Amino acid sequence: MNDIQEKAINEIKDIDMLEDFFSDDDQIMDINPDLEQQLKEQDEFDLSNPVFLYRMFYNSFFPYKQYFNWLNYDTTPTKSFTHREFSFTLPSDIYIRFQSFSDGEELRKEIERLQPAKIDIGAIYAVKPKNRKTVSESAFKPVEKELVFDIDMTDYDEIRTCCSGGDVCLLCWEFMTIAIKIIDKALREDFAFKHILWVYSGRRGVHCWVCDERARKLDNDARKAIVNYLDIIKGGAQMPRKVRLFAPLHPSLKRSYQVVEDHFESLVLRKMGILDKPETWRKLLEIIPDADVKQKLDEAWKSQTSKTPKEKWNMLVSSIEKADKKKRFRRENLPRDIMFQYCYPRLDIKVSTNINHLLKSPFCVHPKTLKVCVPIRVEECEKFDPLSVPNLITLRKELTIYNNRNLAPEKKIADYKKTSLKPYIEYFEKFVMDMIIDIKKGRRDEADRSMEF
Repeated sequence: MNDIQEKAINEIKDIDMLEDFFSDDDQIMDINPDLEQQLKEQDEFDLSNPVFLYRMFYNSFFPYKQYFNWLNYDTTPTKSFTHREFSFTLPSDIYIRFQSFSDGEELRKEIERLQPAKIDIGAIYAVKPKNRKTVSESAFKPVEKELVFDIDMTDYDEIRTCCSGGDVCLLCWEFMTIAIKIIDKALREDFAFKHILWVYSGRRGVHCWVCDERARKLDNDARKAIVNYLDIIKGGAQMPRKVRLFAPLHPSLKRSYQVVEDHFESLVLRKMGILDKPETWRKLLEIIPDADVKQKLDEAWKSQTSKTPKEKWNMLVSSIEKADKKKRFRRENLPRDIMFQYCYPRLDIKVSTNINHLLKSPFCVHPKTLKVCVPIRVEECEKFDPLSVPNLITLRKELTIYNNRNLAPEKKIADYKKTSLKPYIEYFEKFVMDMIIDIKKGRRDEADRSMEF
């Protein structure tokens, strides 16, 4: 474990969840001792009875109005909402699919009644999903859904050295930052999509919802074509080399390479320490096809222990360039491909290419972490901290503290505005409002054009 990894882990251990949600220490010191004891007892109760936390969240915090407007693409019910599949996983592990609702109020009542541990969103069908048994199987087919992407940290387990499985830390989260930057830029600049929502999955990854009408109407083949355009990581765990790019690079990959270059040294060489130990550098050396080059680098790195990660990387680049001049690598830019392999986004292809594939809903709660699946501002993705995302316990605590300090408020405000959930819901509200304004403007422009004829 290098110094950066050790420091990050220590910082994570030292986090006081309460302090993370207030701006100064005076506020925390201000808590009445009786209230503090009450909060501690409530924490113990909540951890053993999360059903009460879910009830609080769905009654006080879930943004039903903005949520309805988002999936409806209008303020009055349309087929985008009424024919949409919702899926609920209950705390008792009961799984309910093919739910649909006439409006946002009906959805709200059902969510508050069931208090699901997880909500998944599916496609818009030709028939209301709840009526699927009244029609033939061929008539019940998905016709529309947002283009979605799922990027999971477990797909980086072969390259990250700080965590594995469902665990994440501030070090490896940088892989998600890179993914957001690269995929978002490609969707906007190469496909001209505009309404793109990034959401934290609640534990170890991110989801992307492309909400433009053109994206929602894509069939499976078109979705597959977009994914194939974006996906360059090929092969399973047993294939050492997963990226093979030839000159000249596509403009999209040239743009992505700038992001990779910005992060490679800091993330892969220093934070992950990929060249610090034989077990990790040998995995990288397996990508090099020339056995002589691999052996010489392995021996040099073992004997020259004072070399920095950057110096070792420069040795690799130099060795490959010399071998390249001898026609050993078919004029490929192998160091660049290695950088792509270690940094480029790793997509879950099936999630994106099947229109009827379910995806976890924004603002639902991850059942294991109790964290809320909050949206991520693309322009601030480097600042996003998955360790400080609001969870049900901290939200309940914040709400209790606020209400105890404001026993006679001058005016009633929404509960979410009393907590750390406020900026996330406000961002979501603005995203939805901007999208609907754009949709209505497009409809007016289309109507004006039709009048001209």
